[in-house]
Amino acid sequence: MSTKDIIARNLDAVRDDICDACVRADRAVESVRLVAVTKYAQWDWVEALAAEYQTFGESRPQQLAERRALLPDAEWHLIGQLQRNKVRTAVQSAATIHSVDSLKLLKRIALVSGELSIRPQVLLQVNVSAEQSKSGFAPDDLIASWDDVVACDETVEIAGLMTMAPASDDPEDARPTFRALANLRAQLQDHNAARNVTLALPELSMGMSGDFSVAIEEGGTLVRIGRRLFVGLG
Repeated sequence: MSTKDIIARNLDAVRDDICDACVRADRAVESVRLVAVTKYAQWDWVEALAAEYQTFGESRPQQLAERRALLPDAEWHLIGQLQRNKVRTAVQSAATIHSVDSLKLLKRIALVSGELSIRPQVLLQVNVSAEQSKSGFAPDDLIASWDDVVACDETVEIAGLMTMAPASDDPEDARPTFRALANLRAQLQDHNAARNVTLALPELSMGMSGDFSVAIEEGGTLVRIGRRLFVGLG
């Protein structure tokens, strides 16, 4: 099989699994978007995928900027950790930044966005599982700093939350993490409603190749899938 045929087959399989998860959760399949993670993909694989689908996720701002220049009509998301000295590159290149892991970083993005007259979409990364190896807001800290977060929505679009579940071979192990993120989003939405804050937080970025079906069942709207799309290549 050609690279294009393999990727088309893999993409169809992922789409089928997304659809099945939506059926189980009684959700419209249109409520879930695939972010095709290309950070480890060879460029000819990305080009082959782009013939079928064009929403991509990259981990490093510089590689995202370089690849966006080659495929400018695609929608590029930054999914990896963002250092404050790379914010300008990220804001100029990413439609959505999934990895805003601190108030300091959010404020830096807001400042740079104002300077560039760009209003990027951002997601607040939450370390739900409290793992030392993961960055992100602690849930209680995010709630405590929420007024400062909301203030940044004037210059960036705060679209929702993101998390990563602990590594495990069993997708069910991820369910408590995903459910906790959905519950946190609901808590913040209630807080906004009580204060007449118009910040809907529609997006939950959670779920990767091994656990995205569980993420969808728990309310995920953006699933970040890489390995499953490139099985059989390389």
